[in-house]
Amino acid sequence: MSLIFNKKITLLAEKYSYLSLKFFLKSMILLSFVLSQDDLQDICSVAKDGSRVVIAGGSITEIFYLLGIEDRIVALDITSTYPEEAKKFPSVGYVRMLSAEGLLSMNPSIILGENDMGPPNVIEQVKQTSVELKIIPEEKSILGIIQKIRCVASVMGVSSLAEDFINHEYMEKYDQIIQNQSKVSSKNISAMVIYSMQGTSPIVCGTGESGDAFLKLIGAKNAFASFEGWKPASAESIITNDPDYIIVTSRLLKRFSSIKELKKHPSLSQTTAAQSDNIIAKDGMAMMGFGPRTLDCALEVSRIISSD
Repeated sequence: MSLIFNKKITLLAEKYSYLSLKFFLKSMILLSFVLSQDDLQDICSVAKDGSRVVIAGGSITEIFYLLGIEDRIVALDITSTYPEEAKKFPSVGYVRMLSAEGLLSMNPSIILGENDMGPPNVIEQVKQTSVELKIIPEEKSILGIIQKIRCVASVMGVSSLAEDFINHEYMEKYDQIIQNQSKVSSKNISAMVIYSMQGTSPIVCGTGESGDAFLKLIGAKNAFASFEGWKPASAESIITNDPDYIIVTSRLLKRFSSIKELKKHPSLSQTTAAQSDNIIAKDGMAMMGFGPRTLDCALEVSRIISSD
C-alpha cells in the first residue's frame, strides 16, 4: 500500500465528523485494499504450500494466532514472544540476524518475514532455494496494521477470517483511536518513549523509529524529535525537553520495584511527567511491534492521555 495514499486517508479521516467517521473509514479501507492489489499481488498472493511456516517477526506470529492458524507454524524468531505458547516453537534466531542454514533446517514450505528481516545476504541465499519467501510490507499506522493482517491472511488462504476480524473489531477500534488521537493532539501533549537504560542513561526514541510512530498513533508530540533513532539521553536534555508523559517498556520497569521508584530516577524526577505521575509502562512488542496488539495498546494509552 502506498505510504502517500495512507497518509492522505488519515488526514481526510480526521476532517470527517464523528457521525460519518465510521462509514468513511470502512469505505476508505476497502478502497485502499482494492487500489493496492497491483502493488501487493505478488507478495500477498496465496502461498504455494502453507503447511510448514517459519516466521521471522513477532507481529506476523501474533496475526497467525489471531486467525487461529498457528498449527501451521514450525519455527519462530526470538521476537515472537506472544502469546506465551508461541515460545514452545524452535527458534531460528533474531529477525535481523538470521542464517540461511537455521531457516532451512526447519524444512519450511514457506518463510514469512517482517520488512526488517535480514541480513540481506541471507535473504538472497534463501531466494536461491526452492523455498518460498515472502517479506510482508509494513507501514507503522493503523491502516498499515490492518493491511498487514490482510496480507498475511491472503498468503495463508484465509482472507475471509481477516475480514471478519476487521469488520467486527478493528473498525470500531480505529474509530476510537482516531477520536482519542484528535483529543490528545488538541492538547499539544508531548511524550517520550524509553526502551531501556545504557548505564544510568535512558535510551529514548527520536524520529523515524517505532516508538515515534506509536506517539503519532496516539496523537502526542515526540519530545525528542530533534534527532533520529534510539539514543541515550542525558538528564539535562530530558529536563530541557520536559515531556508531559513518559512511556516505558515493561521490560525496563522490571529493573525497578515500581513506577514510584522509576520516577525518582535522577534523569526523570524533575520532569512534568514524573511529578504528575504520568509514567505509563507497556509491553514493548505490544506497543511498537505494529501487530494486532498495537491497536489495543494505542487505544488504551490514548484513552488515558485524552481523559486527563
